[in-house]
Amino acid sequence: MNEQQIQDRVWQIIEHVHICMFVTHGRDGLRARPLDARADREGGLIYFLTDMRGTKDNEVIKDEHVCMTFLDPKEKAYLSITGKATIVKDAELAKTYWRKGDEVWWPQREYDPNLLVVRVIPKVAELWDGPASSNVASLEFALARATGTKPNLGENRKVSVSMKH
Repeated sequence: MNEQQIQDRVWQIIEHVHICMFVTHGRDGLRARPLDARADREGGLIYFLTDMRGTKDNEVIKDEHVCMTFLDPKEKAYLSITGKATIVKDAELAKTYWRKGDEVWWPQREYDPNLLVVRVIPKVAELWDGPASSNVASLEFALARATGTKPNLGENRKVSVSMKH
C-alpha cells in the first residue's frame, strides 16, 4: 500500500467504525472512554461532541495530546491515532456534526449550553490490518502453534502514516 492508500484506509475505518476509545491525560494518569467520532476526511480532522460537565474538556485543555483507538473485528482492523485536540464552544460546528441520537445527551440539541466540540488534528496513524476471514486467521494460528513460527496474518500487518492536515 502506498501512503495515500493507507490514509484512505484509515479514514474508511474511522467512518465505518466511528466509536473509539478516546484517551486523554488525567490527573492520575491516562484515561480512556468511548466516544463517537465524526470524521471530516476532506478537512483532515476528527470531531467529537462532548459535555462540559465531564472531565475530557479540562484534560484536553491541560494536555492537548490525545490518542484514539478504533477496532473493526469483522475486518480484523486495529487503528491507533495520535493527535492534538482543542475544545470548541460553537453551536454551528456542533450542528454540522449533530446526529439524531445526540438528543439523549443534549435535549436542547446543538444549542445546549453544556455541549462542547472536541476537534482533533490527527498526527500519526498506526494500522494493523489483518485478513478479513476468521477461518484464515484460525488456520494461521493453529499452524503457528504446531510449527513454533509466527502466524502469517496478511501483508499489511502494521503500517504507520503521518496524517495530512
